[in-house]
Amino acid sequence: MEENLLEVKNLKKYFKTKKGLLYAVDDLNFTIKKGETLGLVGESGCGKSTAGRAILRLHEPTSGHVIYEGKDITKYNSSELKNIRKKMQIVFQDPYSSLNPRLSVSEIIAEPLYVNKIYKSKIENENRIREVMDIVGLEERLINSYPHELDGGRRQRIGIARAISLQPEFIVMDEPVSALDVCIQAQILNLMNELQEKFGLTYLFISHNLSVVKHVSDRIAVMYLGRIVELAESDKIFKKPLHPYTQALLSAIPIPKVNISREKIILEGDVPSPINPPPGCRFYGRCRFRQNECKKEIPELREIDENHFVACRLL
Repeated sequence: MEENLLEVKNLKKYFKTKKGLLYAVDDLNFTIKKGETLGLVGESGCGKSTAGRAILRLHEPTSGHVIYEGKDITKYNSSELKNIRKKMQIVFQDPYSSLNPRLSVSEIIAEPLYVNKIYKSKIENENRIREVMDIVGLEERLINSYPHELDGGRRQRIGIARAISLQPEFIVMDEPVSALDVCIQAQILNLMNELQEKFGLTYLFISHNLSVVKHVSDRIAVMYLGRIVELAESDKIFKKPLHPYTQALLSAIPIPKVNISREKIILEGDVPSPINPPPGCRFYGRCRFRQNECKKEIPELREIDENHFVACRLL
């Protein structure tokens, strides 16, 4: 049996606002095995990116546990956290705003090497920079270029190069292709797969695009308003979605074939506010199968089928 690299237990992240607490992430539970890709999907504003940042402690969790290689990193002090971050990295959504415009390509990639004092000599640093650029498909002639001189695909390759420069084990991919053209998306996704095979990387792949997530993920977790409503292997999610929200998401995916169509599930009503959300199931107001009992308490994520977890009282 494969070993869990990461285990998230009852993770919560709330933000204080003038109108009350904003429940960005509310009681997440999942595991990621070594070498696996877990896709985390949902609508914009559901808390996907906040979850990724809370796992890395870029946002301090309100409560809960993030267990990495058997140790709870939520209890780490700043020194311990600095050491563990060599193993845990992130690639951000926007490849332009996540790169310092005042630094060249070589300086951006070198930054984590200098901060963590990986190499003692300048030559070793330069060799590592060139090596990483070659790995991610960046031409050596671009070594002194600046982000504004490059296209989106090359910028994202810089972000990936920066992330893998420290030889991490786990990378949070926060919508890494959503800001790119479709043809460039395919190149970046293929690069991610190549890096995973070559270095045994483990990914948390965050996206709102189910078609992209299907292409890269071993398992998929569907998130709605701060909570996971369905979690299963990628094939199971697409062949037999059980939660009404997952069914609605999948029905919206276009079919690239003539004369073939599927029933589109139109969700009624608006997404509830994450500030002081209503009791019971968060999806109650938009669910076509809702019953009165659904609004009494929040449904737990239960194993309905083998390795297929769903948070719904009607199943």
